Amino acid sequence: MSTPAQFLARVKRSGAPAVTLLLGAEAYERRRIKETLTALYAEDAIARHDLADIPLAEIVDDARSLSLFAAERLIWVVNAEAALPRTRASADLEETESAGDATTLVQYLKDPTPGVAVVLEASRFDFEGDDKRKLERVRKFYAVPEVVELRRFSPMDARREAEALVARGGFRIDEDALDLLVDSLGADIARIATEIEKLALYAGGRSVGVDDIAALVADARAGNIFALVNALARRDRARAFDILDALVREGEYLPLALAFLSTQFRTALAAREAGLKSPQQIQSHFTRLGVPMWGSRADQIYQTVTRFGKAQLERALRVIYLADYRLRDARPDDRIVMEQFILELVG
Repeated sequence: MSTPAQFLARVKRSGAPAVTLLLGAEAYERRRIKETLTALYAEDAIARHDLADIPLAEIVDDARSLSLFAAERLIWVVNAEAALPRTRASADLEETESAGDATTLVQYLKDPTPGVAVVLEASRFDFEGDDKRKLERVRKFYAVPEVVELRRFSPMDARREAEALVARGGFRIDEDALDLLVDSLGADIARIATEIEKLALYAGGRSVGVDDIAALVADARAGNIFALVNALARRDRARAFDILDALVREGEYLPLALAFLSTQFRTALAAREAGLKSPQQIQSHFTRLGVPMWGSRADQIYQTVTRFGKAQLERALRVIYLADYRLRDARPDDRIVMEQFILELVG
């Protein structure tokens, strides 16, 4: 069992294993592995198969066959889950008849063809919830020694990778803008990487800010909400009303602002009660507790802690609760509720 980084390091040292199982739904690392491996082979030495269309035995036959034109070959196989036999308890794995069993693959692993690398891609299930049990079934079915787990990035890891991608892209991005990009895309590093490629073309030598992210990234609807959180943390009433006006004009879902605010103030209150005195202490404390916390996020929490006392933070949470209740209740207008909320919080 390997991480993607460990697997790629071994490939660079000693080449690809005879058979590799890529297990998990994370697309970014799977793409990196595929790009790394395919770069090692000529195009006519790469075969692509789909186990939803052919049985596993045919894949093994292809691996055993010798090529007159390529001493080294790569066989890339998708939908590896399709080969699992159907059972009453696992019919959700495959709706058609089983494409075969793993006996032929087990026999092949005892004497694999030199220079041939087979990669089985099982990307349908994740490592959380009910999917975890299904992934274990896939792992046990193939029973290959080289398994690479493609787990989803944590928010902190996604932000760290996003920073590296920005650096490689050759442009600058504000800390708040990078936070917004990661948060609005749910720490999905594959989508983040795509957006960073676009931003690299757009930046043109200048720094990318929050407004750019909100305008250019399709799923960054929370851009102005993120700015509202910062304005309220600074107790900047005029700026808060300007942002609220923009939110209303753009048809944003205002209860989302309260979700951001609730997280901000609750975390700040926890930091104050823990006696944390710096962004570094905040980052270290929440990281130990398993709460994703990176440098700029810790700075934001620290700014809120320094601008709001404990009593003010507790009051802010009560005001948020009341505003949330009003938004859910019969009311004349979301904007009126939010204007009242801003006045009650920073008036």
